[in-house]
Amino acid sequence: MGAFDRYQSPFSWRYGSEPMRQLWGERNKYRTWRLLWVTLADTQMEFGLVTPEQAADLRNHMEEVDIETTLAHEAVLHHDVMAEIHTFQQQAEIGGGIIHLGATSSDIKDNALVLLCQAAFDLLLQRLDVVLAQWVLLIRQWAPKSVMAFTHLQPAEPTTLGYRFALYAQDLLMDREAMRECRSGLRGKGLRGAVGTGASFLEMIGREQADAFDAALSQKLGLAFFTVCSQTYPRKQDLTMLNCLASLGASLHKFAFDLRLMQSPVIGEWSEPFGRQQVGSSAMPFKRNPIQAEKIDSLARLLAQYPGVAWGNTANALLERTLDDSANSRVAIPEAFLIADELLLTIQKVLNGLVVNETAINRNFALYAPFAVIETVLMAVCQRGADRQEMHEHLRQLSMDAWSAVQAGNENPLLAMLQTDPVIAGYLGDGGFEQLPPAAHYTGFAEQKAQQLAEIIEKTIQQK
Repeated sequence: MGAFDRYQSPFSWRYGSEPMRQLWGERNKYRTWRLLWVTLADTQMEFGLVTPEQAADLRNHMEEVDIETTLAHEAVLHHDVMAEIHTFQQQAEIGGGIIHLGATSSDIKDNALVLLCQAAFDLLLQRLDVVLAQWVLLIRQWAPKSVMAFTHLQPAEPTTLGYRFALYAQDLLMDREAMRECRSGLRGKGLRGAVGTGASFLEMIGREQADAFDAALSQKLGLAFFTVCSQTYPRKQDLTMLNCLASLGASLHKFAFDLRLMQSPVIGEWSEPFGRQQVGSSAMPFKRNPIQAEKIDSLARLLAQYPGVAWGNTANALLERTLDDSANSRVAIPEAFLIADELLLTIQKVLNGLVVNETAINRNFALYAPFAVIETVLMAVCQRGADRQEMHEHLRQLSMDAWSAVQAGNENPLLAMLQTDPVIAGYLGDGGFEQLPPAAHYTGFAEQKAQQLAEIIEKTIQQK
């Protein structure tokens, strides 16, 4: 029976990169468990608890993961860690008898999981730096380009395209900082035994050597340990970690949602790449659906649910341990990283081929930007003695008349109306209106700040 004759998770083949799938694969999981047992044996050897031959034998067989044999043992034992111990012991005749000496299952599984999470964060951070570098190029390219900004999904005032792009990049820069902090703060349980007190190890090595034993394990694994723990590391760490990934998903969801809006022909200013042979619809051959942006939003929506699972595991962890977090964590933690991986891979493709339609930008700007001139007129006439409230109402009436013309399919007449309005002329004088800045220049410090953020991002990702 082939792999596709039974249910396959989409993350097994459709979503996520091959390196991330292999990282969370069963083979790598068991190998990481074995790394914990080998490290434990090496440390115990240094403290005189096992022989060098026993520790070396385990190391020599560490890579011989045999999943089929382990699953056969698990079918009888109904215990995944003991099943792998039996497989490892059969392979390592000299050292097999000291595997797991003094440890409990969570000593192995929890520390291994944190090591995998560290490696997964490293992969994501590499991808995120690529995405941020792409944003820098787009920000610099489009920093001066005036476009209409929208508030409440209504035309508002001009901004620049580079400044709008900078908003997305700034969110991702914040995510990068949070992810790096989360990754550097990950801690393992350590080898602390059944309820986290380390009693089993203290019995073997003595209380006076406990700290040195702990430090040696930590150094070998490259993993800091929590000061106190129960049978597991605090599940609050999973909540923090999944919140961090969900925040990344939120940032990417916002951009993808905006892209879906901007790709609609009604606005039509940007679009994701669309291949020459790509099919948009099985029924409507003309369709150019934003499938990449929709996929980002769909997966990000799922990613947003996993912190809720971790919240439940944190809040419902009764006393020193219950097992009701184990099954859902097998799904939630690997899939959260795989979703984040796929989101970053997809955004790379979108940004690499992002289409900016300047014709549509200019069309929308010509239609709606004249309304932004109202604010400059209001400020100018008030500086010359006009009553602010009275003039606001006067300009509002002119604007509503202009809106009626636009809605009737005509060009926006507002600029001509302002030029010939006697009330405005009474304050600005003949030709005074023409001295006001045009709408295309009414973008404040947008270009400057966009370029400034691009420089900040460049320096940040170069520093690693």
